[in-house]
Order: sequence, then structure tokens, then C-alpha cells
Amino acid sequence: MSDWLGETFEIRLGPPGHGGFCVGRHEGRVVFVRHGLPGELVRARVTEDTGGSFCRAEAVEILAASADRVPSTCPVSGPGGAGCCDFAHASPAAQRALKASVVTELLHRIAGIDREISVEPVSERTAEATGGWRTRVRLPVDAEGRAGTHRYRSDAVLPDLRCPQPVPGMLDGIAERVWTPGADLVVALDGDGLRHIVELAPAPPQRGRPDRSGSRRRGPAGRRGAATARRAAAHAPRAERVVEGSGRAVEYVAGRRWELAATAFWQAHRDAAQRYSDLIAGWAGLSAGESAWDLYSGAGVFAARLAEQVGPDGTILAVESARSAVTDGRAALRDLPWVDLRSERVERWLGGHGGPAPRAVVLDPPRAGAGKEVTAAVTAAGPERIVHVGCDPASFARDLGLYIRGGYQLADLRVFDAFPATHHMECLALLTR
Repeated sequence: MSDWLGETFEIRLGPPGHGGFCVGRHEGRVVFVRHGLPGELVRARVTEDTGGSFCRAEAVEILAASADRVPSTCPVSGPGGAGCCDFAHASPAAQRALKASVVTELLHRIAGIDREISVEPVSERTAEATGGWRTRVRLPVDAEGRAGTHRYRSDAVLPDLRCPQPVPGMLDGIAERVWTPGADLVVALDGDGLRHIVELAPAPPQRGRPDRSGSRRRGPAGRRGAATARRAAAHAPRAERVVEGSGRAVEYVAGRRWELAATAFWQAHRDAAQRYSDLIAGWAGLSAGESAWDLYSGAGVFAARLAEQVGPDGTILAVESARSAVTDGRAALRDLPWVDLRSERVERWLGGHGGPAPRAVVLDPPRAGAGKEVTAAVTAAGPERIVHVGCDPASFARDLGLYIRGGYQLADLRVFDAFPATHHMECLALLTR
């Protein structure tokens, strides 16, 4: 098997792949190259090679540039840098075109859906901006107490906070302070413009020995295992210290006020919660007295809009596994007693629920998607409309294929550039029967 780690060669780049790279071929092998654009001729340096059919590389020199290339807007994400801004070297329109190409290919390959896709800005004020949109950020702290970002596909911390994603001023003063080594910082700028900084105690140490990049990954299986362990450790309960603000963030959607922990989930893009809420309310199309489900409901942002449509003679059943989100949601929706917000795993609730059959079901599952068990239970319930939200286009495409095999048709599809300058996006679909 070949081992090209550290080698440099010229390569012509092809289409984008899911993950923020372009696909090329060199001496019969597939090469996933970051920091390039389709059609470019680049000099690439191999950064990972496990000896299989593909390797990973980064473009260290652009020999023939695309017309879509612009000076990078992120000074920390280039070769050898952070994994924050995959497409900072492309114009905003080109970034959206790259994402549209990825979604189109995944829908075709995974779900058998052939559809022309366009990726649209979340809002007009961020249409031509690749920075200044993020109001939630989590920063690792290195062994010297410096906050930063993770290097690409590595546990190593790059103590550089110049990434343009956060709203201007959001990270002011953080680089000048010394934090607890190994901790994480959660920084949230809430709907009232107040900043909250919460320091999370260091996670328990992981097994394994760091490799040359500071990562404990030793191959595809090792990387997946390390990534899973890291995510589990990062999201396990950890002691919190509120450094600035109250630690309770206030947010507003459609005139309603939420108050939740600064460490709790909220859409990262400053305009996303309102944008998605408006679209989902329109797609649900509920009338007074009807019933609907909101699965993976979080603090009930979508449930609130559905409840306004069905009124006090209707019923909204909302299910969320995070108890804190349910507590915060119940407080925000206390004037809507026909919303039943429950703390339970969606899979378990679907296996034993009662009550009226829903006319519409809204699902906003985690990155892994809803999966076969949940989609089967939803289709078996027979709603007229299913609104499905997905932040990973591959799992989103898989779930859409499951709905279609369950007798539904794709009626509408919208894709939003909810994470400008990155390869991430948010997909929303309306399915009907």
C-alpha cells in the first residue's frame, strides 16, 4: 500500500466533496484536497494517508486559480491551521454553489432524488458576508491556559481567535486572559446583546497516545473511535463556572422570549431561529383545533409557532431528551397550555405514545439524523405533512429516502447557508402524501 504522508505534488481538482474539500486523482488514487476550488491546478501536500484508496491533502500553492477565488477571509484556517472556515477562499456566491453541488450529489446517490438545488442566505444582512454571523462559540483551552480553536482533524489547540465567524466584539478580551488548562469556554451573545462566558472544567483524559499532529487517531477506525470518545467527553456533565454575564441567555423568536442556559443549544447563526421558524410555520399549515408533533423539540421554538396555529382547541405534543431544554421550554410556553412538552427520548416516546393522530410532524434531529426506527414510526402515524430539518446533508438525504419509501413525496426543499465560510449548511424538507 502507498504511504504518501508529507509528499507534495501537482493535482487538478474536481468537484467538491462533503466535508469541505475538492476531489482529485493522482497516480490512480483519490485525493481529498482542502483549500482549493473545482478546476484549480494546485500543489498539494498530503496530511493523512492510511494506505487505502484515498488520502487527504491541502493545497499549499495555487498554480492556476479559479475565477471564484478571493483572498481568504479567515487568517487561521489555511494550510496547517484550524478547521473552522473551509471555504474562506471562495466568494459567498461560490460557497453557496459548492454546497448546492454537494447536496445535489448526496440526494441523488443516497435517496435517488434528482432535484435542482440552490443554497440561499439565511438573511439579507448576511447574504454577502462570511463573518459576523455566529452568536454561539465553544473554545478549547490549551495547556498554557490560552483559548483558541482546534487544528483541523486534531485535538491540538491553535491559540488564535482571529476567525471572523463570531459577531464583532464577541471575543474581545478573551485572548488576553489565562484560563484553566484543558477547559472549554462557551461564549454566547444573547438576544439582548449581553455576553455570557462559561468555563467548563477539563474533560476526563482519553485513552491513547497522541500522534504527530496532537491527535490520538491512528487510522479510519481509530479516528472514528477517538472522535466519538471526544464528543462524548465534551458533552458529558462538567462543572461550570460563570465568568461573565449571568449564564442565562435571553433569546427572542416571533416576539416570544426564551431564557436558557448559555451552554444550552441555540442556533449559532444570529438569524437562523427566526428564519426556520417562519418557514416551518408556513409549511405546517395547521388550522384551529388540529394536532401536531414536534420531535427533538429543544426549548420548543417550533412548537410555539404550531401552537399559535392550532389554538387552545388543538394539541401540540413536543418531545425532547434534554431535561433542561424542556424546563426552559415550559417556562417560555406557559401561556400555551395545549403544548405538552415532554422530556423523553424520541424513539421511546414513539413506541408508546397516545393521543390524537397528528396532521403534521416536525423533526429536527441531531447530526446523525432520525434514522429508520423514527422515520418508520412517523410514517406509520400517517400525518399529511412531515417537515424534516437536517444539519448534515448525508443523513438528511438518507432520512428523505426513508420517508419516500414509506409512501411520502418530496413537496418542497430549502437549503440555507447557515454557516458561511464553512462546508456546513441547514436543509429543510416538506414531505406530503
